[in-house]
Amino acid sequence: MIGRAGLIALAAIATFVSGAWGAMALWYQPPGSAFARTLGSVLWALAVIALAVVAISRRSWLPLGVYAAMYALLLLWWASIAPSNARTWADDVARQLGGTVSGSAVTLHNVRNFDWRSDDDYDALWETRHYDLDRLASADAVLSYWGSQAIAHAMISFGFDDGQRVVFSVEIRRQRGQRYSPFGGFFKQFETALVAADERDIIRVRTNVRGEDDYLYPLRMDRSAMRTLFLAYVQAANRLVRQPEFYNTLTSNCTTLVYRMARQIDPGLPWDARLLLTGYLPGYLHDAGAVDRSVPLDELRQRGRITGRARNAARDDFSVAIRTNEP
Repeated sequence: MIGRAGLIALAAIATFVSGAWGAMALWYQPPGSAFARTLGSVLWALAVIALAVVAISRRSWLPLGVYAAMYALLLLWWASIAPSNARTWADDVARQLGGTVSGSAVTLHNVRNFDWRSDDDYDALWETRHYDLDRLASADAVLSYWGSQAIAHAMISFGFDDGQRVVFSVEIRRQRGQRYSPFGGFFKQFETALVAADERDIIRVRTNVRGEDDYLYPLRMDRSAMRTLFLAYVQAANRLVRQPEFYNTLTSNCTTLVYRMARQIDPGLPWDARLLLTGYLPGYLHDAGAVDRSVPLDELRQRGRITGRARNAARDDFSVAIRTNEP
């Protein structure tokens, strides 16, 4: 059995963790100026510390009960914060992807095809595109790194035998003027956006404009599995139109959503920490047999690096150019 000392230690840990979470929630989520959010966060932290001091000095459980009531009110406020599709969005996520399916014919609405000169200078173009799933020919995983070997943004590019390509990417739906924060992604700061885009837009902006390092890995999937995954993206997009969701850095990000869809194809697909540390995703795909296993992983990475080819490619020949040296 846990003695008094053990209970005190557990209470202290729970108070510290929940108190820190509450302080961060009050900093990231409430509307208003940075000063007001900071003030609310600091006041919460001071109240938690004061109650802890009283509990220790008087050897009383009463302050813990007061804190539990405070925390319950905080959770009620937190539960009341709902995602929305009605905000003033940044231009690149301003429109929501939607799709209709009739047999093998798929129509995607609001496919992004921006011409980027910089992050703030671009020609915005949204298109309606039509695809025949009977002509689906390939699926590639695209990983984009921007600083850490452990973190990358993952996308899936589908190719058709008539030359068409479309990339699906799960991203944060930023409001205008808002910047990405991995910590904010834990605190309901962003909604989820599912973007479908031309490769000349969504890959090129990362390599040529943002200076990211991109890798392309052809996936070993039969046509039936590719078709199922493509339709899962369409269904997910339509669901987000009807029911917006918050983006979560850990549980609902660019990789975990793809994993959940892939599990519909292969229920035995194992969970792995590399699904969270997305920079190591190629190793997971290699171990799972989802990419070419006839070559070592390091060689596969070397072959898959498309950054240089992307930066030298003409915009009109982009998709062909980034695959020029593929085996």
